[in-house]
Amino acid sequence: MDSLTQEFHARSELPEHVKSVLYNLPKGMHPMTQFSIGLTAAQTESKFLKAYHDGVPKSQYWDPCYEDIMDVMAKIPEIAAIIYRKEYFDGVVNKDTSLDYSGNFCRMLGYDDKGFDELMRLYMTIHSDHEGGNASAHTAHLVGSTLSDPYLSYAASLNALAGPLHGLANQEVLGWIQALQKKFKAEGKPVTKETITEFGWETLNSGKVIPGYGHAVLRKTDPRYTCQREFGLKHLPDDELFLIVDTIYQVMPGVLLEHGKAKNPYPNVDSHSGVLLWHYNFKQYEYYTVLFGVSRAMGALSQVFWDRALGMPLERPKSVTSEWIKNHFDK
Repeated sequence: MDSLTQEFHARSELPEHVKSVLYNLPKGMHPMTQFSIGLTAAQTESKFLKAYHDGVPKSQYWDPCYEDIMDVMAKIPEIAAIIYRKEYFDGVVNKDTSLDYSGNFCRMLGYDDKGFDELMRLYMTIHSDHEGGNASAHTAHLVGSTLSDPYLSYAASLNALAGPLHGLANQEVLGWIQALQKKFKAEGKPVTKETITEFGWETLNSGKVIPGYGHAVLRKTDPRYTCQREFGLKHLPDDELFLIVDTIYQVMPGVLLEHGKAKNPYPNVDSHSGVLLWHYNFKQYEYYTVLFGVSRAMGALSQVFWDRALGMPLERPKSVTSEWIKNHFDK
């Protein structure tokens, strides 16, 4: 672990032109847009691109690909930190390479809190990847299959992650929970199983969904949710928003089962992460997906490495005719 930490720190230096690009982006541009631009600008450092143009044999693609992947993972925390500091604060980024990967990232963000350090270690681990079928990891695989280098592949992955149906989901969950909290306070209602059940039915009957519940693949409580719940029970058991999330967890699966339309009535990773960040006064929720993006690099890019090591071909989606669609479904 110490050796890997030292290697990440040694590879982390950003070219000056990348810093210049980031600091000159207009204030108010979405942090995920800035993140994608910053990583794309760093593509000048790609060792895979140079090796490919120098004629490296296909059997050796994995080697410079590995070097790029390690470099990308090492550099993106500072890219992300510059965006955070210049968008919301004074723009100053302070490193502490005596700490681990996550701890140094927290210091660059401007946080010096052992509890927040521990949360980010958890956050970055459980968000690293969940399987190659998710939109962002698959985008990295798809773009990488064209032999675009890992810088460009992961920048494309970030653009997929920026979508509201993907990485922006935890932001929407937090907004729903805060709306619930505001409504209850205005009406003088306590947060109980009964009042949350009532609010859940109001949401469903209005044609909306319960954000943070359900999953396209999972059919039980997301284990990443469980990890965060255990963290909350240990570190912030009396936090008001955490108590709301915990109470929702106790009643919402039953409401959704009774409603009958959700294939998976249990919470996913997004239903908890925003509340934990909010507890540590990390309240710039439009930035939350950038934290997700820093984390997911480890999972998505490891798949790109294996694609090159195994000599996987260019991905080409199958095309079908309108007649095929009609014959297939009109039965």
